[in-house]
Amino acid sequence: MASRGIPVDTGALMTAVLEGILYGFSLLMFMGTVWSLTYRQHVQNINRPIAVVAILLLLLSTAHIVMSIIRVEDGLVKYCDTYPGGPVAFFADVSQETYVIKHPLYVLQTLLADGVVIYRCHVVCQSVRVIILPSMLWCSVAITGIHAVYSVSQSGSTTSIFTQELATWVMAFFVSTIATNVLSSGLLAYRIWAIERNVATIRASTKGTMMPIVRVLVDAAVLYSVALFITLICFLCSNNGEYVMVDMVMPIISIAFYMVLIRIAINRNRNRRCLSTVGTIAETEQGDLQEYPMKPLQVHISRFTRSDSTSAYEMGNERQPSGRRSPPWASEK
Repeated sequence: MASRGIPVDTGALMTAVLEGILYGFSLLMFMGTVWSLTYRQHVQNINRPIAVVAILLLLLSTAHIVMSIIRVEDGLVKYCDTYPGGPVAFFADVSQETYVIKHPLYVLQTLLADGVVIYRCHVVCQSVRVIILPSMLWCSVAITGIHAVYSVSQSGSTTSIFTQELATWVMAFFVSTIATNVLSSGLLAYRIWAIERNVATIRASTKGTMMPIVRVLVDAAVLYSVALFITLICFLCSNNGEYVMVDMVMPIISIAFYMVLIRIAINRNRNRRCLSTVGTIAETEQGDLQEYPMKPLQVHISRFTRSDSTSAYEMGNERQPSGRRSPPWASEK
């Protein structure tokens, strides 16, 4: 099957540049994630599983971009004049070691990111039945991804990624990961929205709302899904842009993961500051009460009665002091 689109050597150079830009952005977001996980936190209170996942995503992205740079250097410099067919034939060869190594890294990155989304869905929904279908799709991602990588590693130098024996497994891999991401993220966002809606009916204030987290979850899912859809469309059209998109998806996965973590940490720190402010106000008011203790009050209760015969108001249980003259308005008419 003939490929279309940009030349493969131009696509390889474009891939290295675009992936490098996105990788730099993901590196900055990783620093923000580390700050959000450790800000005013004791070592024993740090969420270690999330920290490990964030570090693994960074390591996989770093290894992938290193292999991309090595592949570009090999095709355009090292083997530019010695490889039969030149750089175009070199980058079209899917049996190259640098090309084969990049795809297991991409599959691991995908499995790790999708697994985290499914785990979050399980934690929020508190139900195993909810994640049965996403877990089956995750297993499909693993099976199709491993088989696609194995098929590429066993292919010859003249084999194209768009041939029928490779295209079937690659297409199944993309469809499975898109379905896993959309379903898991959709269930997670819907569950948080439903909880927020139920709480809002009995809450007078909206300062503790979780809707910003829902919006970030949706944005991250849309960002990842759009990148995968474009990759799938390029692959179905046998367009060489698929090579570019696959490499760009690697840092996009990390960016989508980091942006959710940072938003959750910001929301958590904001709630903590609100609680700290309320506690400070309460302590101040308690100190004021201790400094100015309340004294017992003397209450005098008077009874007003109306006499029809005199048409005057008299105060009950009250005696005029002897030797003193009553005021004019108290005298009878």
